[in-house]
Amino acid sequence: MPTPVTACVITLNEEERLGSCLSSLKLCDEIVVVDSHSTDATREIAAASGARVIERDWPGYAAQKEFAVRAATHDWVLCLDADERLSPELQAEIEALRVTGFRDMSGFEMPRCTRYLGAWIRHGTWYPDRQLRLFDRRYGGWVNPHAYPVHERVEVDGKVRSLTADLLHEPYRDVTDHRKTIDRYTTAIAEGMHAAGQRARVDQLVLTPAAEFLRFYILKRGFLDGWRGLLLAYLHAHYVRMKYAKLMALERHGRDSSP
Repeated sequence: MPTPVTACVITLNEEERLGSCLSSLKLCDEIVVVDSHSTDATREIAAASGARVIERDWPGYAAQKEFAVRAATHDWVLCLDADERLSPELQAEIEALRVTGFRDMSGFEMPRCTRYLGAWIRHGTWYPDRQLRLFDRRYGGWVNPHAYPVHERVEVDGKVRSLTADLLHEPYRDVTDHRKTIDRYTTAIAEGMHAAGQRARVDQLVLTPAAEFLRFYILKRGFLDGWRGLLLAYLHAHYVRMKYAKLMALERHGRDSSP
């Protein structure tokens, strides 16, 4: 018999995107959706799809995802965000692995391909953007390595193999949505860095963003994605600049406010 797998998804007001995510997870023996008190039809959509729905207060990304993993019935888990879905090719690849019992592996990472403003991005630092999402929870789980509220990841002990088919990702509705996410994430990261005692340097506001733009657009061949690649390189540099600008503001404001 194929090795049983539980799919784990966390949600908050994801009625627009959740359906396609859950449809791609029908290969799994169980789907667990942990919802943070959505005010739209998210929980109803999840229940109609056959998922086991758990409503829970929001403790942070890593903690909520780890809760979902520990709530699973099966030890092998497949974790997706609501704005992600398995491509048909990735579904087939995972199905084949289940039959083999996952061949003494602790986890599998997969390339993530993101759709941005109507096109799939295949270059820059956005691809292949490998994500470890299929793993045996007995050997690892979700962690927050930098103690920031964002950029959580899975870590496991043991062998990890790379899959070839894509995990599909559609995170932003438009540029405004993207900019709002950048603002939210950079605030959270700057606060985490400040709490850890890190300090921003002037070169990190000037030179580091420029270097990141060149890395995205030239070294990682973001230019091959046309005008979208140029826009993404700019927004990537903006992300880096705002992270350090907010860290510097926290540091200087705290210093100026001291008695």
